[in-house]
Amino acid sequence: MAVHLAGKVLLDTNVMIDYLRTGAHGQWVHGQVKHTVRFLSSVVLMELRLGVDTGPRYGKVDQIRATFPPERVIAPTPASFERAASIFRTLFHPGAEPKDRLGPVNDILIALTARQIGAAIISANAHDFTRIAEHLPGLLVLHPLASG
Repeated sequence: MAVHLAGKVLLDTNVMIDYLRTGAHGQWVHGQVKHTVRFLSSVVLMELRLGVDTGPRYGKVDQIRATFPPERVIAPTPASFERAASIFRTLFHPGAEPKDRLGPVNDILIALTARQIGAAIISANAHDFTRIAEHLPGLLVLHPLASG
């Protein structure tokens, strides 16, 4: 069942990766979902850049970046970084932390960035974002196949 969405959306890294690998979610990447305004988190852009290992792949990330006007590429605020640490500590108590902190911290920063502009997150990783959203009332998280 599709969820009809209108308003601002922030696309998660995995939506972009699926698009780069298989062409999935092209309607989201290219802004073809009616009644939505897409935003790109600078954290997502960083994750994409970290994942490229060849010139052609770097060029594909450049193409994705070019589909977003500069004013729609947004970054976490300085206060978001402190809030991210607090949320991380709530989700992962000392001794129960994941070996790789980068992924969860990045997801928290992406969620905080979406919330700061009042956007829903479009992510195939809804489980982790739903856990984060428990600490960010009002944050909407939707799967790319259930939306649009």
